[in-house]
Formats: sequence, structure tokens, C-alpha cells
Amino acid sequence: MHIFLSISSKLLQSKSTSFKSLTWIPTVFLLSPKQMSQSTSIPRNQQRIRDHGYDDYMEVEKKIRKVMKFQELLLTQPNSMIAISRLDMLARRFGFKQYEAGKFILKFPHVFEVFEHPVQRILYCRLTRKSLLQIEQEKLALLAQLPQAVTRLRKLLLLSNTGRLRLEHVRIARKDFGLPDDFEFSVVLKYPKYFRLFDAKETRNKYIEVVERDPRLTVCAVENVREREYREKGGEEENVRFSFRVNFPPGFKIGKYYKIAVWKWQRLPYWLPYEDISGYDLRSLEAQKRMEKRAVATIHELLSLTVEKKITLERIAHFRLAMDLPKKLKDFLLQHQGIFYISTRGNQGKLHTVFLREAYRKGELIEPNELYLARRRLAELVLLSPRKVIVDRRLINYGKQGGDDEIADYVENGGDHSAARETVREDLGEESLDSDDDCSIDSDGDCSIDTDGDCSIDTEYTHKEANNDDVTDDAEDTRVTE
Repeated sequence: MHIFLSISSKLLQSKSTSFKSLTWIPTVFLLSPKQMSQSTSIPRNQQRIRDHGYDDYMEVEKKIRKVMKFQELLLTQPNSMIAISRLDMLARRFGFKQYEAGKFILKFPHVFEVFEHPVQRILYCRLTRKSLLQIEQEKLALLAQLPQAVTRLRKLLLLSNTGRLRLEHVRIARKDFGLPDDFEFSVVLKYPKYFRLFDAKETRNKYIEVVERDPRLTVCAVENVREREYREKGGEEENVRFSFRVNFPPGFKIGKYYKIAVWKWQRLPYWLPYEDISGYDLRSLEAQKRMEKRAVATIHELLSLTVEKKITLERIAHFRLAMDLPKKLKDFLLQHQGIFYISTRGNQGKLHTVFLREAYRKGELIEPNELYLARRRLAELVLLSPRKVIVDRRLINYGKQGGDDEIADYVENGGDHSAARETVREDLGEESLDSDDDCSIDSDGDCSIDTDGDCSIDTEYTHKEANNDDVTDDAEDTRVTE
């Protein structure tokens, strides 16, 4: 009994000493997690909130990329047409399996036309009249905006620390900046007063360097937006001087302390993307914060230089070292979901497309340009219903019902179905046939279109140099070079 009482007294003494030791612990460590979350810095690990407007845009873009690959393949063939059997073999380089290419082109009858060869009696594929017009419209828009493309390339080079970028990295992103396929000759070598092309001795890679720094080109797009908003809306100068337009996606939870953190971040000064920072001391905490905001401004300016105000994350990573961007770009951009949006749609999750949120509204560009409208014309053809081509199929079937002689006459005349049009109008009584245009395609590949006036468009495109350049662009984007 005495032994038991002595043991229990020792246990009580040990517990009392342990409780006394707890009283010396600072009260900060005894607070609940909710009380400790009163931080005024933007959290680094943000959950990505989907915006279906941008994701739907990329779903259409996924179809357009495949359609463009077939278009480029057809334009490199003699007379811009190819047999279906050979098309099925060549389409495997695009990732299509056997018999999938034929099923794919039948889904877009406004872009591709399938017909029977008059001599070989096998099925061939060629581009429709609307598709040829869209390609010609995009080609003319690309040439018309070439002076703006030269300015965009100059500003892109000025964003780098040394004023130079690798030629291969610019070539991969040439369509995003509105540059032609042969921009090395038509832009870089054509304007020696702006650009200089040289080979690096260490890496033996070609580089593009800007010849002269024009101070008029060192004005960012976000500065023009701030000036316009300040003149229209007014407000305190400190709230507008270093701020960005913020538009969070639907469903994004904004807490009290997150609002305070964003408000402080908007007032934080930073070095401009075109400013030389080689003479600053970047070791302090304040300098690191300014460099982070400078990286946001650099990516913002990079997206503003593109034609469609979007670019893949992998192509931004090509310029990471030259523009002092952080290593984990995806996590960095997720901290600023009110400025950028990252979409994983469009290429089976392999590529990430970064959008500039302030440039879009309801999935459309707010200030479209001619090149953007010409490219969206292809999206309209892809999204058109196949039911609207029933009349053309009836005309073709009408020629087949007349016998082999009428089929030969139909194809030899280049698809001119004006004679059959009157008969079908009488049989079907459709007044909508008047809106269709006549199209004749000769053996040389020339397409003449008869509308209210006389108009002829030569479709002999010189695409021999770009056989496999754009086919490997998506594969090159996945290999991010450091």
C-alpha cells in the first residue's frame, strides 16, 4: 500500500511539472490555424479554377490544328489534291491511325471535298472553294500586317537582357507573333538597320540581335492601359501607377486577407521589363519582390505582342533565361489567376496555353485584328453544320444518275454544275441555290470563282519549303530548353 502511494505521488508531481512547462510556451504556437492565416502576402500554392469560356475556345483550336495540318499536306501535293489511300498513309505522321484520316475529313465538308477521279476511278480529296478563300485571305492579312510584325519582333528582342534571342526559339513561335514562315529572309535580313543575324561561337546556334534600342519601343502595353483608365476614371495615383487589370475567374474564392495582399501587391513598385537591371543589387527581400512583379509585367508584355493575345507555356519557357523568368512558370502564373489563365485543353493535356484575361471577353478577342479574323474564319468553317452541304451532294448524285458520260463531263469541266443546277431547282424547288457560287478547278490547280463580278484567284501556293516545319512545332514545344 505504501509502495502504491509513493508511485502515484511521483506521477502527480511529474504531471504538474509538465503543465508548468507548458505555461512558458509562447501563445503564438497555441493559436488555431484560422487565427494564423492572417498573412498579407499572396499564397504561392493556388488551386487552379477552370474558366469554361477559354477551355471551349481551346477545344475548337484543337480541331483547327488538325485541319491545318491536312491543309498544308494538300497544298504540297500536285494540283493540291491527293488520293484517299495515300492520305491515310501520310496522316499517320500526325498521330492518326489506319482509316481515321478519311473519317476525319468527312466531318468537315466545308473544308475538304471528296470526289471520284474521272480516269483512275478512285476517291481523291481536295480543298473546297471556301477553304481556299480563307487561306488566301489569311495570306493577304499576313502580308498587310508585316510592318507591325517587324515592330513586334523588335520589342520582343528588347525584352531580353542582352537584346538577342535564338533564331530557333523565334521560329517556333513565329505564328504567334504574326511572322511569315520565311521571316529569316523576309524580315531579319531584309531590315539590316533593325536586326543582325550571327552565329554564336560557343554553342554554334544562330541568334537574332537588335541593332539599336529605340526608346519609343520601350513603352509597355499595360502603361497605356493605366494612362487611359486614369484619364477616364481618375482615382489616386498610387493605386493606378503600378497596378494591373485583375479579373478573377468565376468561382474563385477571395478572402479578406487575400484582398489585402492583392491591394498591397498592386501598389508595389517594380522595374519595367525594358529597363536594364544589371546595375541593381538583387539580394534583398524588397528586390526579390520587385523582380517577381517584373516577371509578371514581362509575361504580360509578351502576351500583348502576340496576334491572338495567347501563347503556349512551353514557348514562354524558351525565353525564360533571356528574360529572367522564374523556373516554375506554371506555379508562378497560378498565383495571378486574375491576370492570366492557363488552359490544358487543346492537345490532350500535353501543352498549356496562357491567355491574357483582359484581352478576352466571352471567349472572343476584344480588339481583333485582320490576321485574327482571317484565322477565325477557318474556325467558322469547322463549326458549320454538315447539313448545309446537302445541296452539293445532291448535285453530285444527280450527275452520277445520268451515267458515266455525265460524270466525265462534270469532272472535266472542273465541277461546273450550272447545267444540273437548273434541273435540281425545278425538281426540289429550292431558292437557296441562288446563293451558291460556281467553282471550276482546272488540272493546273487554278480556281476561278464567278460571283456578281469576275474574280479569279490563283491557288498555286509555294509551300514546298514548309513541308515539315509546322508539323514538328508541337513536338518541339514539349522539349523545353533551359
